[in-house]
Amino acid sequence: MSIASTSNASAETDDAPLVVGSHTLASRLIVGTGRYDTMEQMRDSLDASGSDCVTVAVRRERLYDRGGKNILDFIDLDRYTLLPNTAGCYTAADAIRAAKLGREILKTLGNPGADWVKLEVLGDSKTLLPDPAETVAACRELAADGFQVLCYTSDCPVTARRLKEAGAASVMPAGSPIGSGQGLLNPNNLRIILEYLKEDDPDYPVIIDAGVGTASDVSQAFELGGDAVLLNTAIAHARDPVLMAKAMKHAAIAGRHAYRAGRIPKRLYGTASSPAEGVISTRPYGSNA
Repeated sequence: MSIASTSNASAETDDAPLVVGSHTLASRLIVGTGRYDTMEQMRDSLDASGSDCVTVAVRRERLYDRGGKNILDFIDLDRYTLLPNTAGCYTAADAIRAAKLGREILKTLGNPGADWVKLEVLGDSKTLLPDPAETVAACRELAADGFQVLCYTSDCPVTARRLKEAGAASVMPAGSPIGSGQGLLNPNNLRIILEYLKEDDPDYPVIIDAGVGTASDVSQAFELGGDAVLLNTAIAHARDPVLMAKAMKHAAIAGRHAYRAGRIPKRLYGTASSPAEGVISTRPYGSNA
């Protein structure tokens, strides 16, 4: 079992750690490593986020920046569990190849993330929405091959349920398209997905992935009942990525606290916060009553 010990997220939230398959994570915020201006900026943002799990695109050309720097030289492999992903794949066959490549790279590095994968099989390059048929097919084959598969999917409840049935260790519905920053466009569908996937297994991990724009989106995802949030662009493309990473860390803690505490119901009319009993009575001005 992979247990992250460097993050203080569990202590700050007084919460149980996140369990996905055989992996146990202290922080419920998973962050990406792409799209940063520099490797140093990425490294500092990962640190500020409090995360102990980072996702990395495993295609070989993505491991190096334009200056030839290897991304793995800027990630503390003793601190972070790497989650290899199949970003940029458009067929099940390509995604399966990328997943196996990631497994071999992480085995060589001795990182505990070698046995899992974040599966992305996209339908087109404009919307970056997933191809449901190819995703289900890839998930089924990878799960049969011993992978713990975390599946990126749309906010379709039917597809989410099929991915769980195909063997996904976690289903990761999108809040909105990848990198769009639109936040959670369809919270009702996310609620249905949470209901469907947790109906027979309340501990089944559902991770909200994609579309986060700012800290309030992260809090909302947790308040809906999401077990974790995965994000990248919202930090990497912020005006101050390191500061935004800190905001995301605290938003995750606040949202998770709020969910566990239980919000009050929404009412049409106001409800007095002070009891009416024992209130000193007063007479209208000028009244002799």
